[in-house]
Amino acid sequence: MTVTEAPPAPGPVEPVVHKQSVRRKLVPYWLLLPGILWLVVFFALPMVYQASTSVQTGSLEEGFKVTWHFQTYWDALTEYYPQFLRSVLYAGTATILCLLLGYPLAYLIAFRAGRWRNLLLVVVIAPFFTSFLIRTLAWKTILADGGPVVDVLGSVGFLDVTSWLGMTEGNRLLATPLAVVCGLTYNFLPFMILPLYTSLERIDPRLHEAAGDLYAKPSTIFRKVTFPLSMPGVVSGTLLTFIPASGDYVNAELLGSTDTKMVGNVIQSQFLRVLDYPTAAALSFILMAVVLIMVTAYIRRAGTEDLV
Repeated sequence: MTVTEAPPAPGPVEPVVHKQSVRRKLVPYWLLLPGILWLVVFFALPMVYQASTSVQTGSLEEGFKVTWHFQTYWDALTEYYPQFLRSVLYAGTATILCLLLGYPLAYLIAFRAGRWRNLLLVVVIAPFFTSFLIRTLAWKTILADGGPVVDVLGSVGFLDVTSWLGMTEGNRLLATPLAVVCGLTYNFLPFMILPLYTSLERIDPRLHEAAGDLYAKPSTIFRKVTFPLSMPGVVSGTLLTFIPASGDYVNAELLGSTDTKMVGNVIQSQFLRVLDYPTAAALSFILMAVVLIMVTAYIRRAGTEDLV
């Protein structure tokens, strides 16, 4: 008679599947960790430091101490509000010009370029191959007094109109508001064209064909189909143009004069020349708050948050 051994009692089964599922859920967070650390170290911490600097008092010789002196914000705003208004005006004008110039070009690349599309895109981003400073200095040469641009614009009466509008002075372009706006428009135009092209390129051509089959005119197709569907690109392009343009100081420094200084020039001067760090930090936060309020209102007014 043979005796059969009883099978061993079942022991606890390790939750292998559960552990794997937990690890898979943690993978995205581990991948995001380097980016989060980068933002904390190079964005959040500097912001906190500048916030503490803005409420300090003292001097570079005696040292600065945090005294919660919020009066610095009011003093900076009341003293330099013309530069704030000028920055918003110049940046807004440049943004509108970029939209008027960039939309037709983006439309051409998206729908009419054909095999030349890639070449035109390279032409659009070609200014990025050189530094921001060199591009601005090139405009200083182009708009120089006695140059061909000034001669042509003066002969057709354009400078008379811009002088009447207060954008130029006599028969010169340099050191005028128009020169600063031209520099801003040129330097930030690619930031308008690329989002517009991306948004237009996503539009299904069959929608245009369907509108044409319904006997819609080209102007009606653009107004009812193309432009509404390209609104994410319009919003993205205007934001990418207006935000950096409002804080720019290179164009106003090289192409303008003391009467065309923007708030970026004031911040740069306070940081590097006057050495008034609290005022410079307060101006930076005021500019950030103004731009944030305007951008929020603009996005709500545009009625789209689907940014490209």
